[in-house]
Amino acid sequence: MAFHEIRFPANLSFGSVGGPERRTEIVALTNGHEERRTPWAHSRRRYDAGLGLRSLDDVAALIAFFEARAGQMHGFRWKDWADCKSCAPSAAVSFQDQEIGMGNGVRREFALRKAYASGPARYWRPVTKPVEGTVLAGAGNVELRAGVDFVVDTVTGMVSFAAPPEAGAVVTAGFEFDVPVRFDTDRIAVSVASFQAGDLPQVPVVEVRL
Repeated sequence: MAFHEIRFPANLSFGSVGGPERRTEIVALTNGHEERRTPWAHSRRRYDAGLGLRSLDDVAALIAFFEARAGQMHGFRWKDWADCKSCAPSAAVSFQDQEIGMGNGVRREFALRKAYASGPARYWRPVTKPVEGTVLAGAGNVELRAGVDFVVDTVTGMVSFAAPPEAGAVVTAGFEFDVPVRFDTDRIAVSVASFQAGDLPQVPVVEVRL
């Protein structure tokens, strides 16, 4: 799949509506009980880019971005303003935000991920599109230096350490990240009159698996 390493204008995604989607298959049994299962290991996010438009200049920027991606053809980065950090939205990123693995004295590469916990349940979301210059990492509660002790592949979300973390050392990271998405339509319909009257075009965007 073609993917462009470019972010949808953040000022246009601000104000958009969207979030995670799950797929659950439910079978009702004759005794009144249910059997529930899901074919998805990971959630999928959907957004509406049209709600972030505030002027005709914004519409022009959206159309230019849409045309450059050839509609649904090419994926791109999207900033989810409600969920774009390894920490709480109001907090500052720290190298201890997320546990990304355990050192064994041999392994050098670790994939970025983010935990969503509630009660006894915990979901680990893979993070494949970290924002360049925002990734912090550490091992054994010691912060390491970016570019010296480790490097980050912002295309895949892999962190590579110059020296393998010691056996038993908890490897942690903090970061900002984007969501890999594509347009979920090959058509944008907008009227100047209706836009000025407050009728915004619908521009669906959907997360893609990489």
